[in-house]
Amino acid sequence: AFARGPTRAETWSTGHRNAYGLAFAPDGRLWSHEMGPRGGDELNLIEAGRNYGWPEVSNGSQYSGIPIPDHATRPEFAAPHLWWGPVIAPAGLVFVPRQSDFPDWAGDMLIGALAGQGLVRVAGDGRDQIARWDLGLRVRDVAIDAAGAIWIIEDSDAGGLYRLVPR
Repeated sequence: AFARGPTRAETWSTGHRNAYGLAFAPDGRLWSHEMGPRGGDELNLIEAGRNYGWPEVSNGSQYSGIPIPDHATRPEFAAPHLWWGPVIAPAGLVFVPRQSDFPDWAGDMLIGALAGQGLVRVAGDGRDQIARWDLGLRVRDVAIDAAGAIWIIEDSDAGGLYRLVPR
């Protein structure tokens, strides 16, 4: 068990697994994505006092193939806004500001994909995957600089750094 007794008051939320991206939205809400086990990568809106279910629920399976109950079976746990199966292995998370190289994406999330080998764009409310680009490289992180340029870094021995530019 986690966060019982006096430590419970110091714990913001529980039931997370491998959070590889954490970012505040323009409205101040906190979002996280987590690598699931075998399937079940998640995008969660993080709220105080909520339990997100790990290891009791997941929309994936154990690495052995043994099923884990889905979130829908346990309504007391906060279900993800989005989940991926097969996995994308999310890494890095940013919200696109109004002043960027891609103003039409303002307020949306960009998530790197290690196993998905690319970049994922998610609506700012976390309900819809808008686009998924196969870049043929493991995207370890995504960042936006002060001038609004979007950068991704590749997880490889070469470790490429790339700037996204509009067509």
